[in-house]
Amino acid sequence: MSGSTPIPNNNSLTKLIIHCYTDKNFQQKRPDLDFSTPINPESFTKSYTVNLDTRVAHGQPGTQAGYKSSAPEELKLDFVLDGTGVVQGYLHPPGTSNVHQELEAFLNCVYKYDGKTHKPNYLIIYWGTEIKFPCVLSNVELNHTLFSPDGSPLRVKISATFTKTESDAARAAISKMSSPDLTHQRIVQQGDRLDWLTYNIYTDSSYFLMVGRSNNLTTVRKLTPGTKLNFPPLPKT
Repeated sequence: MSGSTPIPNNNSLTKLIIHCYTDKNFQQKRPDLDFSTPINPESFTKSYTVNLDTRVAHGQPGTQAGYKSSAPEELKLDFVLDGTGVVQGYLHPPGTSNVHQELEAFLNCVYKYDGKTHKPNYLIIYWGTEIKFPCVLSNVELNHTLFSPDGSPLRVKISATFTKTESDAARAAISKMSSPDLTHQRIVQQGDRLDWLTYNIYTDSSYFLMVGRSNNLTTVRKLTPGTKLNFPPLPKT
C-alpha cells in the first residue's frame, strides 16, 4: 500500500448519512442508495406533538384538555447542495459537484417509489451521537436559488421532514449499525475520503490504514466512486 493522508483527531467532521431499507423491519438494506450530505445540515429540528381532546361541553365556558394520543416524533433537516465551489467545508472540490446528480441521489434514497415494495424506502438517519432516527420521509421542499447560464441548478436548499417509525427491529438495526464489533459496508461516493469514512464507523480515524489493507487498496489518497468498502470488526485488545 502506498500513500497516506493526515489523520484527524476525534473532533473530525462526521457527515450525516441516510441509510435505505426496503422493509419495515430494517432487514433488507440498500447500501447502493445510501446518501451522505456533501455538507452537514444548517440545522435540524425535532418535533413532539401531543394530540388533545379540547371539545367543550354545551353550555360550558371552558374545558380541561384531555389526552388522546402522542403523534410520532418528527425530524426536520435543512441542508444545501452546492455546485459553485464557494461553500466552505463542502465535501466535493470546487468545480466537481453536479447538483442535479446529487439531488437525484437524495430523492432516490428518500422519496422514489419502489415498484417492488410499492412504497418509498424506510430510512435510518445517522449523524454521530446526535441523530439515530428510523423513519420515513413525510415532506420535502426543494428551493432552487442559483443557476448556470444554461439553466442548470447550481444551488438547491433542501428542507426535509421525516416521521419516526419506531419498532424493536428499528432499534436493533441502529444498534447493529453503531457497533464497531461488526463488519460494515459503504459504497464510495464522489469526494469520499477513507479517513472520515473510517471515523464514521469507529469514531476513530486512526484505523484507516487497517481498512485500506483489508480492502487491498493500492492507495488511500483517492477512492473510486462506486467502490464497495468493507470495514472489519476492530481487533480485540
